[in-house]
Amino acid sequence: MDPTGTAIGTWSGGRFMHFGEPLDDARMTALLRPGGGIDTVITADVYGAGEADAMLGRALAGVERESYCLIGAIGHDFYAGERDGAKGFPRFTDPRLRAPGEHARYIRTATERSLERCGVERFDVLLLHNPDRVGYSSPAVWEGMQAVREAGLTRLLGVAPGPANGFTLDLLDCLERNAALIDWAMIIFGPLEPWPGELVLAAAAAHGVSLITRVVDYGGLFHDDVLPGHAFAPYDHRGFRPGGWVAEGREKLERMRPIAERHGLTLLQLACAWNLAQPAVRCVAPTLIQESDDAHAPARAIEDKRAELAALAALERGGRPIAQLLSEEELRTIRAIGENTGCMTLKGASAEHEGPPRADRWALDEQLVAVAARWGVDPERDLLAGAVASA
Repeated sequence: MDPTGTAIGTWSGGRFMHFGEPLDDARMTALLRPGGGIDTVITADVYGAGEADAMLGRALAGVERESYCLIGAIGHDFYAGERDGAKGFPRFTDPRLRAPGEHARYIRTATERSLERCGVERFDVLLLHNPDRVGYSSPAVWEGMQAVREAGLTRLLGVAPGPANGFTLDLLDCLERNAALIDWAMIIFGPLEPWPGELVLAAAAAHGVSLITRVVDYGGLFHDDVLPGHAFAPYDHRGFRPGGWVAEGREKLERMRPIAERHGLTLLQLACAWNLAQPAVRCVAPTLIQESDDAHAPARAIEDKRAELAALAALERGGRPIAQLLSEEELRTIRAIGENTGCMTLKGASAEHEGPPRADRWALDEQLVAVAARWGVDPERDLLAGAVASA
């Protein structure tokens, strides 16, 4: 099965990525088990240093393999690498770990181990997860990815930039270099975070690359149970967002709410519909979060949020294609409400970076400048914090 319109990732549920309250084993496996309108599941081997794979494996036990799409991701070496605090484990392409001639062997080994933990023989899609500059551009890496496909360990290949926002020129370059290999890419993109993801939509469509979009929910705001004053736990990853983000986001949500009500949609469903109407976007994977009880708003059960996402499949079966629900005027209105151009410093190639490359930031080179020009991206105008959206 190819990826379907809705997906759930093992970053949901609070166990392996710290968003909201962590679920117990029974609720977590039920959340991840495909079915009921969500038939695509996504995991990354580095989550929980393999524990997320194993949890998903328990959720998949007994489920007919051909009834769901399984997406895996490899890229961070938690086998030989040492965790560097909040920065996490190094990429397998770190020269301190291995030479380029050993990249293919690592990719094969990491893929096999992830599959073993998941309890299956192959992925439907295997993503290169959070690559550094080497991962985006090295032929040795992508020859290694092709080798695991030829070995039958995956049907399709893709790339997943992140975990922070950016990597725009690097992804464009990667798509150009590996257009014959890449079938899917996963990006951060949503109605309250259209920039910079929108800058790669045209290139993905031109190269025949389908997109999975994550963070559609914008830190849980589209689930409609996070209000200003919400108390996030000290370990919650949303603590990195700037002060006032909830209040500002809620104000924008209220301006979108009439459009959702006009179509009989929840706010989350509206966000998914807006995403799926964009060029090349074929799958949405919001984070499902069990919020803590809070005096400002009652916490919704995560099971209800899953059902809300799954209901989009029922609309499709009922003859209401999600990608066609919203008019062109509504799509433009939502984009205008969500305007966020220049709101943050981006990762990846940057005109601001000087000196040696770091794991998540590096300088522009002639290749990337040329790529930017081909896709109408001005690194100074379009990719710097404080940039203003052009008319």
